[in-house]
Amino acid sequence: MRQVSGQPPNIDARARAGTEIPAPPAAVAAFDLKKLSAAFLDDPYPTYRALRQFDPVHRMPDGSYFLTCYDDCLSVYRDTETWSSNKKLDFRPNFSDSLLYEHHTTSLVFNDPPYHTRVRKLLAPAFTPRALRALQDRIEKLVDRLLEEAAAKGEIDLITDFAAAIPVALIGDMLGIPQDEREPLRGWSLAILGALEPVLSKQQFDTGSAAVADFKDYLNDIISNRLRQGHGDPAEILSKLVAASDFAAAGGEGERLSKLELIHNWIFLLNAGHETTTNLIGNAVDLLTRHPGAMSDLRRHPQLMESAVEEFLRMESSNQLGNRRAVSDTILGGIEIAAGSYVHICIGAANRDPDQFPDPDRLDIRRQPNRHLAFATGIHACAGMSLARMEAQVGIGRLLQRFARIELAAAPVRGGRARFRGFTSYPVRLSASA
Repeated sequence: MRQVSGQPPNIDARARAGTEIPAPPAAVAAFDLKKLSAAFLDDPYPTYRALRQFDPVHRMPDGSYFLTCYDDCLSVYRDTETWSSNKKLDFRPNFSDSLLYEHHTTSLVFNDPPYHTRVRKLLAPAFTPRALRALQDRIEKLVDRLLEEAAAKGEIDLITDFAAAIPVALIGDMLGIPQDEREPLRGWSLAILGALEPVLSKQQFDTGSAAVADFKDYLNDIISNRLRQGHGDPAEILSKLVAASDFAAAGGEGERLSKLELIHNWIFLLNAGHETTTNLIGNAVDLLTRHPGAMSDLRRHPQLMESAVEEFLRMESSNQLGNRRAVSDTILGGIEIAAGSYVHICIGAANRDPDQFPDPDRLDIRRQPNRHLAFATGIHACAGMSLARMEAQVGIGRLLQRFARIELAAAPVRGGRARFRGFTSYPVRLSASA
């Protein structure tokens, strides 16, 4: 099998006819997910652009491959026969036999069929069009209440006081978690997902493991309560899943969730739903403050909100990285890849590939078509993507209509993560008058 190093042997095949290909910059040849600079975490797109141009199937020192072309990433998502999502082998070195390992290897997102198919089907009632329609009014009232509080303050942290408050409240309702017990949810979510970063510190490991333990204990108590009392809120669906699980149901036919599967997949849904929506709203407002013309355009034409949200997702994808392992020998982007090889799907790079998106670094709230990969695609397309879109459209739309001026009040703070792109703090000053 052909050996692959910094510059792939197929680079001429990637070039436009007649274009001379210069040698790749040293930074491209040396790119390593385990050695990322603060400058990269702040703005990874120049690096992604260089990798896509010079080394689109980049082999890193650990033998894994980093993919930056849209077509390569799309082909991996679609070919589930060749590319496995099962992470039982890949998570063992970092997580050993910890609760983090138990959680992430039980989550449907890190599994293949038939397990993935069975669990996704059983969780589907949470995300049917009917279930989402029932949440629309709830989302609008929640957003209006948050904006009333923001107006009274005049200055808020967009992340803590708005972007994160929306999904935590919505998913809290879906789980039936009492209002006064929701404060730990965001911290648990950030700790568990933070353990998925390319480099895992002992502190991140310990914090993530403790978060899984606390979350499991809490959901155990919630489930016990549902078994005794049920729940009267029509938005709450955990009771329905508990009733249909193998530890609660007597007899009957069809697939069921074990208690462990139910707990870990609800942890996953809360984490994924929180992370996606929080980052989407925060990244969108940041894009609009940096592009005041687009903000004015969107205020004048609120009917563009749907396409605008898709563009925010494309330009600043909440989830920047996916991963797969080759089940068999294969060829990707002209590169021979051996069975067992690990690939990193760079969603952030694919979504700015000029072969798929003309003028990809320009914010275009009218962009059509816009087949971005922010929610992945294929059988692992994000189960909650319709809910995330709804939350973002309502949240961003009402924010723009309520406040004529939205401006930074202090320097924002990025999350400093490679896999999940967003802000931990984004102070804004708000005014109803221009």
